Amino acid sequence: MPEQLSLPGLDARPAPRPVDLHHLFFAILPDPDTAMRIERRAQHLRIEYGLKRRLLPTGHFHVTLHSIDTYPYFPQRIASTLEAVAATIRMPPFDIAFDLARSFHRTDHDRPFVLLGSDGAAALKELHEALGTTLKKAGFKCNSTLNFTPHLTLLYDKREVDERAIEPVRWTAREFVLVDSLVGQTKHVQLARWPLLTRSSI
Repeated sequence: MPEQLSLPGLDARPAPRPVDLHHLFFAILPDPDTAMRIERRAQHLRIEYGLKRRLLPTGHFHVTLHSIDTYPYFPQRIASTLEAVAATIRMPPFDIAFDLARSFHRTDHDRPFVLLGSDGAAALKELHEALGTTLKKAGFKCNSTLNFTPHLTLLYDKREVDERAIEPVRWTAREFVLVDSLVGQTKHVQLARWPLLTRSSI
């Protein structure tokens, strides 16, 4: 087969555009004031522990409840099913207190540097279990609550930091959200949110 030559003045065929990957997950987000407090605390911790990488944007601070899956396109039908599932959850607002900082151990990637709670975060686990049970009934695969470690990632760094006690970061969770993370674009799109209602409102 003859080789095709490039002629002067004719552009080569453009490279194919990379596939846009969409990662869907449910999460608790800190309110804007709390996110700013977390950022200030994280800056101090970053300096104190000699971490070099930048913090995640405050708009990306979150506590993952359930990671659903990654798709090579936006899965509208799946997103609609997830929204219907989430709308059935009934739980009152609850307080979150993260009083520990540490790195999660990884051998093949930068290590997540995170905030956690020493009290076990019972309410977060309760919401994780309730949402997971409903998701499984709808046909989604979910991690067991036994393997759920509630945390908020601040940054990723090669250095590993042992667990340290810190002054607690506290806020009240009043809603949870479904997020579409555009992989590689550092962009989170909030698709829907559901309020956590008081007992009298449920």
